[in-house]
Amino acid sequence: SAPPCYVNKQLLDVRVLKGEPAELSCTVSKHEVTGTWFKDGLKLTNMDGVLFEKEGLVHKLIINKVEDIHAGKYRFEGGDIKTEASIFVEDPPQVDKVLLKNLTSVPTVAKAGQKVKIKIPFEGRLPIRATWLKDRMELVDDTRIRVDKTETFTMLSISSSERKDCGDYQVRLKNDSGVLEINLKLVVIDKPQPPAGPIKIVESSANNITIQWKPPKDDGGKPVQRYIVERQQVGKNDWVTLGETPRSCTTFTTNKVEQDMSYYFRVRAVNAEGTSDALESDEVKAVGKASPGAPDPPEIVSASRDTITICWKAPRKTGSSRIVGYIVQKRKKGTVTWLPVNNVPIADKKLKMTNLKKGLQYEFRVAAVNAAGIGDASEPSQPVFARDSTKSPGQVQDLKVSSSDSTSVTLTWRRPEAKDGSDVKGYEVEMRSSNSLNWTKCNNLPIEMTTYTVKGLQAKEIYFLRVRALNDSGPGEAAELEACIEAAPAVVSPRLLIDDTVKSFLVIKAGNTIRVNIPFEASPDPVVTWLKDGLPLSNRAKINTKDGTTQLLIAAAEFADSGTYTVELQNGLGKRETFSFQVQITDIPQSPGPIQLEENVPNTVTVTWEPSPSEKWESNLYYTVLKRESQKGLWHMVGDLIYTNKFTFTKLIPGRDYYFRVVAKNSLGASDPSETVQPWSIRKPKAEFQVKPQKYRGVNQNQPPRFLVPLKPHVVTTGSECHMSCAIGGHPPPKITWYKDSRDLSNDPTYFCTNDFGVCSLVVLGVTKHDEGEYMVEATNESGRAFSKAFLTIKGIS
Repeated sequence: SAPPCYVNKQLLDVRVLKGEPAELSCTVSKHEVTGTWFKDGLKLTNMDGVLFEKEGLVHKLIINKVEDIHAGKYRFEGGDIKTEASIFVEDPPQVDKVLLKNLTSVPTVAKAGQKVKIKIPFEGRLPIRATWLKDRMELVDDTRIRVDKTETFTMLSISSSERKDCGDYQVRLKNDSGVLEINLKLVVIDKPQPPAGPIKIVESSANNITIQWKPPKDDGGKPVQRYIVERQQVGKNDWVTLGETPRSCTTFTTNKVEQDMSYYFRVRAVNAEGTSDALESDEVKAVGKASPGAPDPPEIVSASRDTITICWKAPRKTGSSRIVGYIVQKRKKGTVTWLPVNNVPIADKKLKMTNLKKGLQYEFRVAAVNAAGIGDASEPSQPVFARDSTKSPGQVQDLKVSSSDSTSVTLTWRRPEAKDGSDVKGYEVEMRSSNSLNWTKCNNLPIEMTTYTVKGLQAKEIYFLRVRALNDSGPGEAAELEACIEAAPAVVSPRLLIDDTVKSFLVIKAGNTIRVNIPFEASPDPVVTWLKDGLPLSNRAKINTKDGTTQLLIAAAEFADSGTYTVELQNGLGKRETFSFQVQITDIPQSPGPIQLEENVPNTVTVTWEPSPSEKWESNLYYTVLKRESQKGLWHMVGDLIYTNKFTFTKLIPGRDYYFRVVAKNSLGASDPSETVQPWSIRKPKAEFQVKPQKYRGVNQNQPPRFLVPLKPHVVTTGSECHMSCAIGGHPPPKITWYKDSRDLSNDPTYFCTNDFGVCSLVVLGVTKHDEGEYMVEATNESGRAFSKAFLTIKGIS
């Protein structure tokens, strides 16, 4: 007699996007099987876009373009065989591609005070949840901002835009089939904020007043073009415009002032959108008659045990009237109190002082006197002892240039020989250029070291330098040399040295340190500016620039630190270069909300849960679903990389208890789980559905049992599932009994046995070492008995 037909390859569940093609196929063991297709229990005859094909042993159901109506459970039947599977139609949110490109590639720009409306139509399976976020925080309605949501679109409306509305926005569209995230930028431009104050008075004289301010903290989204400076005389109401300065200049000098008059000044910033409010100064007074400036420190002419003679020069600033004399003061070195030498101004610029204490060291200073009063005192003279003069120190030894560049020269030397330098108190350095005969002192106070750097020199210029040793009797003989200054280094346009060590996208865990080093080259040193999302950095961010590297440092990252950071280099010639990179602040997700279980489709369970609160700020968050079949059993993962809040589990065994847990995950790790507390199960059917086997004409109906496909040995790991199966023929249908090591498993609830039209299976769930051994399946009917054996080997997890 001919063996019965059976299914070699079962139908498998299919998940497909709406509008895409889908195919179900199964393979049977005989060519003559024609077969019939059913959907949700109803026989399929003809559906738009659905085709039925048979290629040898393979039967196919083909859908050219899947729509919602095609979702459901499909079954193929032919003779004694039956197999079924489901088609799940996924329809995630979608937005028109042209609109999506325009939203994400071009910022939305509005002027302050204008209405802003951003409307995003979408398609997809309802319900679709639309969420708007700004700087990772969900937007909520207030007096200016409203978020509208319908079944076909979502819209952000701002009744009167402000500068604080600038930033990165994210629209998250989510349904059961997936998530669509749209990143867009809103730029609001406005007139600048007032210049940053306070207004400083750099100089105030009888004829000129110079003021200074700082650029606005916010330029309104457009570069500042210029500043307008105005003046108001105290006691009057009118403001007078004094002039304008370019944006690079934040100082202004006016000569439109009168002596002894007081004024207020104010400054406004101007950009393409308008003029800022004014920054106003405190009251400023133009001074009256000027007193003299400070003379240079007096010089020591001679010194003895009871007299010291000094001389000085007239000050360079004599004030508003002629100088009538000078006041001289003295103090003992090491004290702070100055005592007058003369109470009446002397007209001469030289003074011999007596009545000094022998052996003490003195310092002197001089102040000029005119009609406005006594002017500023000079710096102190070199300290001098009241004692007979000693021999001047000898010449310093081995004077030479140790190094030089385009603006400085470093000199080194040795002390005078011992016989001429035992009482040296220090050194003085003088210089003159090749086109001048006048020597200029480089140091006001004696140099104690035998090295000195002369700065502020001109490139490619020749200078003469000399050094003298000093003691109590004054300076010694000078040692002199000639030095030529190097050419200034070539101008190097600023260039950022970006390599593999500089990342364009950083993921930082909240609370960790953000440290980014950007190397660069430029000559001269450029101005380095850091911005976040186009605005100045917060006070928590520290910038350190030196030796060709600029560093951004934030000690403890917060979610608000996510965004686009830009570093800009600019030199005095207007050359500029920028580099931007993204920073994403993240953390281990918070736990999902409570879990709910429903049997929407027979023999399946749909697990739903409340979203993790971390979804608001974590765009790459997903979920993992696990299950176990006893309160203390092992957890097994049944679903991973789930981006919705829903999962359907189909491999249920009736009568068993199930527990489920859900874990939220991202790139940093997993959250604590959310778990079901009570066990969940589906009822075990009372009786199996039996299909009457097809009768074959001319074939003896009584056939003893025989194994068409015998059992095979299995090797599985601890905790996994084991499926043992075989195919059995015979008539009447044989009775099937499973044994383990000769023990009947019929009444053992830890094993699940099935018999689908002669295909017999034994399922061992969550195997342990105790499940290892020899398994046998026995088939018996009125005509005889047959059996098949196989060994199950259990391997531990390494």
